[in-house]
Amino acid sequence: MAKPAKKSAKTDKVEELIVAQNRAASYNYHILDKFEAGLVLHGTEVKALREGKANIRDAYVDFRPTGAWLANAHIAQYLPGGPWNHEPLGARKLLLHKNEINKLAGRTEAKGLTVIPLKIYFRKGIAKVEIALAQGKKSWDRRQDERTKEARREAEDAMYQNRRR
Repeated sequence: MAKPAKKSAKTDKVEELIVAQNRAASYNYHILDKFEAGLVLHGTEVKALREGKANIRDAYVDFRPTGAWLANAHIAQYLPGGPWNHEPLGARKLLLHKNEINKLAGRTEAKGLTVIPLKIYFRKGIAKVEIALAQGKKSWDRRQDERTKEARREAEDAMYQNRRR
C-alpha cells in the first residue's frame, strides 16, 4: 500500500526571491512606514532582474500626476536583448492604490519626508518592490545608532564568554 504524500515546507511558504536590497537605507534613514508595490517592466528588464543585475542604492520614488514612479534605479541591460533593450536608469511606474499614492505624496510634501525603495523581489513570479516612507538621519543619529549596536555586541559577547566558562 502506498504512503500518502507529505506536504513539503516549500508549498506552505510564499516563494520570494530577493533581487536587490538597499542595505544603507536603515543606516541613512528612519523607516516610518512600509508598502509593497508592483513594477511595470519591459521584457528585458525582467530578464535582467532574474539575473540579479539591479542596484537601488540611490533610487527614490517620484510622484507625478500620472502616478508614482521609481526613479534612478539601475537595472543593467540584458545582453542578448540586442536592439530591444531598455534604458538602464529609466523611470519605472509603480503599481499602488490611488489612496496609497495620495497618502505618500501628501506626507512627502508636507513634512519633508521621502519615499525610498528597500528591496526588489519576485513573489510567485511577479516583480515587486518594497518601498518605505523615511526621514533622513542626522550625523548624530548615526553615531548614536553605532554606539547602541556596539554596546549590544559587547553585551552579547560577554554573555557568550560567560556561558563558555
